[in-house]
Amino acid sequence: MESQAPAKTERLQKSPFFSRSPSSNQKFESRKANNPFHSLKVGRVVIITRGRYAGKKCVIISPLDNGTKSHPFPHALVAGIERYPSKVTRRMSKTKQAKKSKVKPFIKQVNYTHLMPTRYTIELETLKGVVSNDTFKEVSQREDAKKQVKKAFEERYQSGKNRWFFTPLQF
Repeated sequence: MESQAPAKTERLQKSPFFSRSPSSNQKFESRKANNPFHSLKVGRVVIITRGRYAGKKCVIISPLDNGTKSHPFPHALVAGIERYPSKVTRRMSKTKQAKKSKVKPFIKQVNYTHLMPTRYTIELETLKGVVSNDTFKEVSQREDAKKQVKKAFEERYQSGKNRWFFTPLQF
């Protein structure tokens, strides 16, 4: 009678889902390589897909794969463009060109699921020390960080680099 039905532990150990062999550990390690968020690194240009800033381009300043105590999910600190610079022509006066070349930035903590990575990257070394988790605790720190981000973005725009980043999406 005992030989008719194998013990429960024997059935579980034969199951492909319960295998404790070294090959099963390799499967879990390969899952890390197949992480859908592997492209979300510092400097990557992403598009926000949900919320107030949906459709806006931004740059990842620091990715937080494990989350924090206040935000217990994978997210990233991003700096983006809320209002893009307008089109400038040669016929405009210098003051009008300067006014139309202004950028309105935003800084935000965004869940990875609301970010769509692009193929573009931007090197902004000046922003790494400016925006951190502590920046979001006080309004004055946030405003100072926004001013520095605005300055960095406007310098980048004036230099003519990363032109795609400073044009709004067409949809």
